[in-house]
Amino acid sequence: MSPDTLFQSASLTAMVGWLLLLIGPLAPALTNRIAGLAIPALLSVGYAALVLAFWSGASGGFDSLPNVMLLFTNPWIALAGWVHYLAFDLFLGAWAARKGRAAAIPHLVMIPVLALTLLFGPIGFVLFLSLSLIWRLRVPLPA
Repeated sequence: MSPDTLFQSASLTAMVGWLLLLIGPLAPALTNRIAGLAIPALLSVGYAALVLAFWSGASGGFDSLPNVMLLFTNPWIALAGWVHYLAFDLFLGAWAARKGRAAAIPHLVMIPVLALTLLFGPIGFVLFLSLSLIWRLRVPLPA
C-alpha cells in the first residue's frame, strides 16, 4: 500500500472520530469508547508500525530544525508524523469533550474548541483550558 493511500485511510478514520465527537451528546458512552479510545489506539498502532518499519532508513533526526526537515522528506516518516498528529489531536479532542460534559459546558460552546483542536491542536487545548476556567469562575446571575 502506498503512503498516499495510507494517508487517506488514516485521515478518514480520524474524521469518523471527529464526527462522533460532534454528535457526542447523543451517545456519550459510545463516543468515549470509539472516538476517545478505539480510534486513537488504532492510529497509534499504525504510527508505531510506520516508525518500526521506516525509521532506521530515514535521514535526519530531532536534534536541529534542518534535521527535522530532512527527516520529513521521507514520505513514510512524514506519514508517521501525520498519523501522530491525527491520534493525539483526536485523543485531546475526546478528552476535552469528556471534561466539558463533566463541567456542564454546553456542547454548542464546545464545538469551536473541537474545531480548533482538529485544525490546530494546541490552540484548541488552550481555548478549552480558558473556557473551563471561565466556566468555573462564572458568577450565577441573580434571579
